[in-house]
Order: sequence, then C-alpha cells, then structure tokens
Amino acid sequence: MNQKREVTSVDLVALTAELNEYAGAKVDKAYLYGDDLLRLKMRDFDRGRVELLVEVGETKRAHVADPTHVPDAPGRPPNFAKMLRNRLSGADFHAVRQHGFDRILEFEFRREDADTTIVAELFGDGNIAVLDPQREVVDSLDTVRLQSRTVAPGRDYGFPDARVNPLDLSYEAFAEQMRDSDTDLVRTLATQLNFGGLYAEELCSRAGVEKTTPVADAPESTLEALFDASETLLGNISAGDLDPQVYYEPTDDEDEQGARVDVTPIALDERADLPSDAFESFNDALDDYFTNLDTSEDEDSGETVDRPDFENEIEKQQRIIEQQEQAIEDFEAQAEAEREKAESLYGHYDLVDGLLSAVRQAREAGHGWQQIADTFDDAAGDVPGAEAFVGVNESAGMIRARIDDHTVTLDPSAGVEKNADRLYTEAKRIEEKKAGARAAIENTRADLDAVKQRRDEWEAEPESEHEDDADDEVAWLSRSSIPIRHQEQWYERFRWFRTSEGFLVIGGRDAGQNEELVKKYMDRYDRFFHSQAHGGPITVLKTSAPSEPSNDIEVPERDARQAARFAVACSSVWKDGRGAGDAYMVSPDQVSKTPESGEYLEKGGFAVRGDRTYFRDLSTEWAVGITCEPNTRVLGGPTDAIREQVETRIEIEPGRYAQGDAAKRIYREFRERFTDESFVRKVASPGEIQKYMPPGGSRIVEE
Repeated sequence: MNQKREVTSVDLVALTAELNEYAGAKVDKAYLYGDDLLRLKMRDFDRGRVELLVEVGETKRAHVADPTHVPDAPGRPPNFAKMLRNRLSGADFHAVRQHGFDRILEFEFRREDADTTIVAELFGDGNIAVLDPQREVVDSLDTVRLQSRTVAPGRDYGFPDARVNPLDLSYEAFAEQMRDSDTDLVRTLATQLNFGGLYAEELCSRAGVEKTTPVADAPESTLEALFDASETLLGNISAGDLDPQVYYEPTDDEDEQGARVDVTPIALDERADLPSDAFESFNDALDDYFTNLDTSEDEDSGETVDRPDFENEIEKQQRIIEQQEQAIEDFEAQAEAEREKAESLYGHYDLVDGLLSAVRQAREAGHGWQQIADTFDDAAGDVPGAEAFVGVNESAGMIRARIDDHTVTLDPSAGVEKNADRLYTEAKRIEEKKAGARAAIENTRADLDAVKQRRDEWEAEPESEHEDDADDEVAWLSRSSIPIRHQEQWYERFRWFRTSEGFLVIGGRDAGQNEELVKKYMDRYDRFFHSQAHGGPITVLKTSAPSEPSNDIEVPERDARQAARFAVACSSVWKDGRGAGDAYMVSPDQVSKTPESGEYLEKGGFAVRGDRTYFRDLSTEWAVGITCEPNTRVLGGPTDAIREQVETRIEIEPGRYAQGDAAKRIYREFRERFTDESFVRKVASPGEIQKYMPPGGSRIVEE
C-alpha cells in the first residue's frame, strides 16, 4: 500500500494540542532546507533543546523532532531564513492553532519589539508565509495570486475559502450537509464533511453502515449513527484521549519489519490488519514515521541550499545598465532637440513674432480657436506667420508651428523670448534626468560588482556552516585570520545604517549633503525625518534603491522609530549631552525648498508643511560594531538595529570624551575581543570608527 505523505485535518486536531505544550520555548535560529523544509531550533527551560520541523513539499508534516533526527545545518542561509532569524531570534513560542478544520497551522511567536506569525499551508502545493503583527505578509516561500485570495509580500494574508468544520456541526447541520450530496456515504464524508478517505471509511466502520450506500437511500438512523461516530472520534481526539500508532506493511517473515505506511493519533479499525507500534504521544509517532519515511525518489533531499543563479542575475544587471545607457542617449537627444527648437525661434524671430501677434490679436477680438485655425489654413500669405502655422491645442490654449525641421508648441500670450526660455528650461530639466540616470548606472554597476563578488565568495568558501548544540555561528572573534571582504557602496559617504527590516537610512554630514539627499536621492514613497532640536541631519529612509522604481511600501513602526532615533542622536541632542530628544516624520511631498513669503532658507534647509508624525522622548541609544559577513566593516546606529547585524558591538552614550578619543577607546576594546588584531587594524581604525559615531563627546556604556 502507498505510504502516507501528508498529515490530515484530523491529525492536526490532535497535533495542535500537543504542540501547545511547548509554549514558552525560546527561538535560537531558523533554517531552510531546499525550498520546503523549515526548522526552528528552540530551547525550553524544562525540555532543553526543541527542534520544530515544518515541511510543505511533496511531504507535508509538522512536529517536534528528536535532536538526533534533524538534518545537519545546511549551506549558506537563503534570504528567507535570514529574515526569520532576524524576526524570531530570542522570541517566545506562544501558541499554535489550526485554522478551522483546514490543513493550516498558525504558529505565533512573541517578542518585545514585534510579534510574528508563521502560517504553514499543508495542502495543495504547500506554502509557508511569515506575517507581521498586522497580519501582512513579510515574505512567503511561494507567491499566490488567485481571484479568491492573495499571499504575497506587502499584502494582507488571505486564507482559502472556508470549508465545513465537522467540529462545529450540530446533528441538523451534519444531516443537511449529507443530504445535499448526490453520491454515497463514504465519499460525502470524505469530501463534503472534509474527513478525507481514511477517516471517512473509519466512521462508516464504527457506525456499522455500508459505506457505498447512496446518501439518498440512507435512513435517518444511518445518519445518526455516523454523526455519533464522528462526535466520539473527534471528541476523544480534541480531549487528548489518544492512542498514537505507526503502521507497517505486512511481511511474510514475522521477524522482519515492513516499511512504515501510516501514522494516526488513535488506533483505527481500518488498520487493524496491519502490524503497528504504539507511542506515548502523537508527536513522537509523527517524528518516528516521517524520520523513517522513504524519500529516495524525491528530487531534492532538502539538506542543501542550491547555488544561486548568479549568471542570470549578472545578465539582468547588465541589461539594466544597457537600458540606462540608452535612456541617457535618449535624454541627450531630447534635450538637444529642445535647444534647437529654442534657437530656431530666435533664428526666425520676425516670423514667430508675427504669428504670435496675429493669434493674440484674434483672441482679443473674440475669435474662437477653431475659427483662428480655419483662417490660417485658408490664408495665402495675407496673415503673418501663416506659412508656419500647423494647428491649435484648444484645451491648453497653445498653437503648433513648423520652424525649420521642428514642430514647436507656442504660447500666444507670451513673446518669442518667453517661449524660447520655456524650451531652454525643458532642455535643462531633461539634462537633470540624464544626471539621475548616470547616478543610477553607478548604482547598478555597484550591484553588478556585488553579485560578482557573491559569486566569487560562494565558489571560494566552504559550502556548509558547522553546528554544535550551543552555537552554530562561525566563531569570528576567535579566528586567527579573517579575510577582508568589502564592496564600496554609493551611500557610504553619508551617515547611514540599516534598520532591523533592512531599510537603508541615510543622513547628511553637512548642508551640502542635506541638499543632495533631498534633491537627488529622496523619492516620493520614502520617509523624511528630522529632529526637533537644531543642528540635525536631513534623514531619509529609503523604501527602494535609486535604480529601482519607487513603490508605496509600509514601514514598520519599529523601523520608523529607529530612523527617528538616528536623527535625534546625530543632532545637537548628543552634542549637548542630553539622553533623549524628539523627532518627526513626513512624506517627501511635504518637503520644499521654497520658503513662505518673508522667510529665508539657508543652504541645507527645507520647509516642511502639513501634519507630522512625532516620536517623543527617544533615547540616544547607539552602538558601534564590526560585521564579518558578507562584508567586513564597521557599522554604527541605534542599538536595537545594529544588535543583530554585527559580530560584536560596543554601546556608547553622550559623554565627556571627544569623538576622536572615544573612537580610540572603542578601537582598543575591539582589538582585545578579536584574536586577529590585524583584522581590526584594517577594518576598524579609530578614524573609520569615528565615521559611525554621532557628532560630539561620547563614553562607553559599561555592561
């Protein structure tokens, strides 16, 4: 007989109660094997190490595994696993619940900064989605876009359409569901009541009814017997009255054990003819069954991470560069065409002036646009400029004229000079777009170099990360030699850091950089921050890279607060030795370089209009750390953001030591922490550390 490869809805009723016994376990790390097996390594005060496995591929299961049954740690963690580590490290496992009677489990984890829910879809193609506290999808293994529901990053998670839940049915509702069927008893129980084939047959056996009886021919007593059997079966399972069994294929040799073929939370009449082993818990039975399940025919064992398709990504970046270069050429041609139009107006000054005057006089005389057009079309040199006239744009109040080889749109209410100035201004605007495209090319080339570097590192480094029970991270502090890896990024000349969710936050170091940030790098869906105190940098939280289209992305509250804390710490609040300050956030369309009447804006200053989102009493918490992968470098920023991004950190606060002196103290402390002192000298010199410290005096926070 075929081996069971997927847990059933009935199985999940039993499993949910047992998994909730692990509530309070703390998450250490997340792993992803292949594209369908998730492992959460946790620790429990009473039980010690807890390994939760969730698989959603050809095999679909969820259970806590014996530590000896988990696969070795895979290769480099993919982005999905990194995201989970960032969100779940140190979080408490709070609860698990089954969605209705569906094969869907929701695992809820709680952490002081933000809660996270993992939804495991153990049906169909299978999927795992990670939700934020607002139940918006942070990421998912697969994107689902159906008319009935959507599972995609940035969208509210959508459950499948609700199915009948036999746990909630009264006898009347049960009988109504059965009577609506036009097939036999067992098929109706399996599909309309959602019991599945095995448990539908089990209910028929326990009720003592013939399973092939058409529903239309079944008397009321038959339906009553089936309802009683379902209530007893589900009631016992829900109450935890279990007798977990693993069943085996029968063999001719009594001393030889056959292959495992099924696992159930209770002993079944339908499996009475099969050899079986009993287990103390259903979770233990699931662990035994799926650990020993023969998956040799699977295409992917799930224990390694496939090599990323670097070549495809490199080709993609190269195509983007080609498109950007073509865009620059197009901008140059467009700007040159606008300048030629302007120059042609001056070259035919009398002709253009006569045409504009004639149209203006006709309008002042009360003639309509169509009448003016007809007059020019019929004129044979009697009307000034008639030979150049092409047509009118009535809605815009403009005319079109053919001057040299160009068709030019002209404003009759303005003279030749103002029309030419307008064309020169348009040429300048296009030139500015060309400058932006050049900057985008630089960023894309940096992305291309980064992909090539990741490819080289992947091919050069070992393919697996080693693990022990205590800590499976590379022990960078104790390594005698650490390779230097660093790719310069466009934003590093500004003040910058990345939030917990990876948003880039950049701030100006002076008035010139403040101007540049707003004019060149702030897009319409970014966020603008500034401290309430004077002397702070313009701070921009980027929701997209400069080379990407700007999208309307919701920024989590924690990340917005981190950006606001950055703006406060880099302002005069730190310089003045204060421990807290206020900041506000607005959208880019509220920021203007145009002052109100009677106001004056200095270089680097901007006017902010409209409502503001305030962040009050933000503490000046700051940390400087060193990261060793994927790049070796110093990082600095709000402590709660930097904490998970570095191998080691030193927390600082406003203090009496000048910035340079404090940087030297931090440098000496880093040298003591790393075995490879030469590495610290190369990547974290006092001068480099200073770049990642707030302006003003500091002191190290004693731990």
